[in-house]
Amino acid sequence: MAKILHKEQLSQDVYLMRVHAPLIVEERQAGQFIILQTDEEFGERIPLTIADANEEEGSITLIFQVVGKTTTELSQFNVGDDLPVLVGPLGQPTHIQNYGKVVCVGGGIGVAPLHPIAQSLKAAGNEVTIIMGARTKELMILEKEMEEIADNLIICTDDGSYGRKALVTEPLKELCENEETKPDMVIAIGPPIMMKFCSITTKPYGVFTQVSLNTIMVDGTGMCGGCRVNVGGQVKFVCVDGPEFDGHLVDFDNMMARLNSYKDIEQEAAHKCHVDTQFEEKVEETK
Repeated sequence: MAKILHKEQLSQDVYLMRVHAPLIVEERQAGQFIILQTDEEFGERIPLTIADANEEEGSITLIFQVVGKTTTELSQFNVGDDLPVLVGPLGQPTHIQNYGKVVCVGGGIGVAPLHPIAQSLKAAGNEVTIIMGARTKELMILEKEMEEIADNLIICTDDGSYGRKALVTEPLKELCENEETKPDMVIAIGPPIMMKFCSITTKPYGVFTQVSLNTIMVDGTGMCGGCRVNVGGQVKFVCVDGPEFDGHLVDFDNMMARLNSYKDIEQEAAHKCHVDTQFEEKVEETK
């Protein structure tokens, strides 16, 4: 059991929770994740990156977007409730060193797992440029927290409602083209298509680019093989070999095809959960 200590809504369908997990706090490192279930017996296991930790409170911070059945159920938990299953830290931590100039690119909810990595890279003495992208201003998260870390913060929105009207790859390309701003290392976290094109953008300039993959995952210990990806012609398991890999070697097309394997089933489950939730709300209104 892990008690929820704090809950807030950051933007449309995006929630932040601080969860009491002192043993995980002691062991976690930037880039690692947890797996949780909303129901101990029948719940789906989903991975969420540890976005932050508070040693004094003994809590980890989880940030998630409501996209399906389990995240819908998770959004209905409140302060004081217990998460029945929460295990971690899992995965390989980010390799942190002083690279020199580092560009951290976060797309949408990907800004959340990027936060502790950018924090650690800054603490290691790097000059950190952070590029944050979202579809609209309302979907931008953790701007204040990232501003406190960044030597240079670039904000992009697809519709131009905030910051620069551009995809994150545009300022990334500009930084790579200029010898004075060319990064020694890039880390990109966000939707697979965004990470793919960030990797394509940096490859001609020979800039090492690391991506953090969020695949289908069941046990989180390398047993089920559900999270396998093709990296440099070799099969890797995201849960134990990752979640971070060289973006220039990841077969993103294969990964995205695998992510869509259960799309119809996921949509059906999400729809049923939404209908059930509406029914429960109507019952509560009649009491």
